[in-house]
This record gives sequence, structure tokens and C-alpha cells, in this order.
Amino acid sequence: MTNRPAIQIENCQFRYQPDSDKALLHIAHWQIEKGETVFVYGPSGSGKSTLLNLLAGILIPQQGNITLDDVTLNQLNHRKRDAFRAQHIGMVFQRFNLIPYLTVADNIKLASHFSKLDKKHLQQRTLELMKALQLEVALLERPASQLSVGQQQRVAIVRALVNQPELLIVDEPTSALDSDARDSFVDLLLGQVQAAKATLIFVSHDRSLAQHFSRQLDIQSFVVAGEKHAV
Repeated sequence: MTNRPAIQIENCQFRYQPDSDKALLHIAHWQIEKGETVFVYGPSGSGKSTLLNLLAGILIPQQGNITLDDVTLNQLNHRKRDAFRAQHIGMVFQRFNLIPYLTVADNIKLASHFSKLDKKHLQQRTLELMKALQLEVALLERPASQLSVGQQQRVAIVRALVNQPELLIVDEPTSALDSDARDSFVDLLLGQVQAAKATLIFVSHDRSLAQHFSRQLDIQSFVVAGEKHAV
């Protein structure tokens, strides 16, 4: 029996205005195998973040199916999609979305709310990730507002991986870094993804990063001509 793909999309159409004649994104078929690292690129406003939100179940297509492992996201109600996302998908946002007045530890704990790991194992997992991502353990007690951009970035990775998700979605995480810091960050990220045996979807407009990944996708291959209101 063959393993199921990590992601399978069939005949998917999405538009921000449901009564429009044209779909913003139209994906006839797209399949990602477990453990693959996929680099998604395209200019600003071409639909990269829209694709990520569809994969995370934040947006739902008007037509077609989006299946992660054996779960079809668009067939779940809102509550079940939220629970599935919390348990199976890690997300790193462009602006990291850390709560500035909470400590690093509390920011990480927010992601573990739906975790199946007990408190002891979550603490151990947090410490392991902090060490692997070259973050001092003392930072756990520091408010997120006092971190550098690079530290915030790596804390966001810890938070995304602490639940041991099968899928990690990363949206433009290197835009504020210089080239050396950017490559170092990507190497750290890929090392952790490989260690976790997770699947990675990494979005960026910076094509120079593509060499680090096993596959590439030009988002414009999914965009219907004439549609310009993607995000």
C-alpha cells in the first residue's frame, strides 16, 4: 500500500468575489509528497499568501478539494478546521505574530494549546528546539518585544514546530535579513524540518533561495489571467 501524499489538490478554484466569472486561483492538480520541501515564488500580489491560507484551511475554495494526508479540509466545519490546523500544521508568518507583552515561553505555549503532548514533553521539546535554533534558554523569560528581529524569527520557528506538525507553512520569513543571515536561517529551518520529518511549503519572492529546496512552484501558473487582487 502506497503512502498518501502530504498535500493533494484537485480541481480547486478560489475567488475573493464568489459571483465573479473568473477564479483568482485555479489548480487542476497539485500533489506534494511527505517530506518534500517546496519553494513557492512569485511577485507581490500574485497569490502566494492566498495559496498558503487555502492549505491551512483559513480560506475555503468555491470548487474542488484540498486534502492533507487523508483529511479534506473544505469538508470540515470551521471548528474542526481550526483544531486540525492547531494539531497538524505549523505556521510562520512574515511578521512572526508574536504577542509583544508575553514572554517567549508564553508565546510558545499558545501554540501548544491543542497539542497531544503532555506538559513535560512540551517543555522538553521547547528546550530542544531553542538549542537547535541557537537561542539561549534565558530568552524564554524575556518579553517578545525585547527580542531582535533574528531572535523573533527563530522563536516563531520554535512555536511552529513545538507541536511536531506534519506540515510547516512559512510565509516570507527572510525579508528583513541580509543575505548571510538569510541563508543561515534557511539552513537552520531546513535542518529542523528534516529532523522532524515534516513537509515544508516556503513562500518568498526571493528566487535566490530556491536552490535550498527540493521543488519549486511559480504561483503564477495557478493564477487566472486578468485577476490582479491576490494577496
